[in-house]
Amino acid sequence: MAGGRLPHAKPSTMAVSYNEIAGRSVERLGSLSDGVFAFAMTLLVLDLRLPAVEIVRSEHDLWRALAALAPNLLVYFLSFMTLGIFWVGQHTALSKLRHSDRNLTWIHLAFLLAVTLMPFSTKLLAAFITYRTAVIIYWFNILALGVTLYWSWQYSFGAELVKPDAPAGIDVAVRGRIAIAQGLYAFGAALCFVNTYLSIGFMIVAQLNYVLAPKLGILRRF
Repeated sequence: MAGGRLPHAKPSTMAVSYNEIAGRSVERLGSLSDGVFAFAMTLLVLDLRLPAVEIVRSEHDLWRALAALAPNLLVYFLSFMTLGIFWVGQHTALSKLRHSDRNLTWIHLAFLLAVTLMPFSTKLLAAFITYRTAVIIYWFNILALGVTLYWSWQYSFGAELVKPDAPAGIDVAVRGRIAIAQGLYAFGAALCFVNTYLSIGFMIVAQLNYVLAPKLGILRRF
């Protein structure tokens, strides 16, 4: 060092764009998702209101008032399972990634947009449970969740963001699970043209299959 001066650091010759460094944290994306899912699940229960005290004068009145809440409880149960299943799906996908990138982050933000719409479509279905339009709108919400989750995984795999040690065949397994689930939801939604309660009941049964994960027969493949 001549004269006691430190040499100047050489400027980097490689320029880095903002888009190359934005949205790379899988952990931050997971934290945001957890918060959005928790908030959406909490909003669902806010529509379950207690029977008005002034109309309950006996046990019979209370049972009748609770029976009137049955559609709301049914749709709440359906929606809570829906969000739970998709939360598990997103968590599974994120846990297999080395890192994220800007494009994947925005795809997941689109997925979370569909999550935030679930309380609205749930309230609509609960209020108009005998109307086919309400069932179709609810199904479109589920379709948006499935399409964006499938898109995020397809992009992750194509962009080589998946960890090298991920299990063999994981791509086929993830895509297949989402596709089959969406097929079942679509069939369930179509049943609304027969009966809306039949449509909702079928979707609940399909969801219970994913929640309970049976290991016997054809159900295991689903």
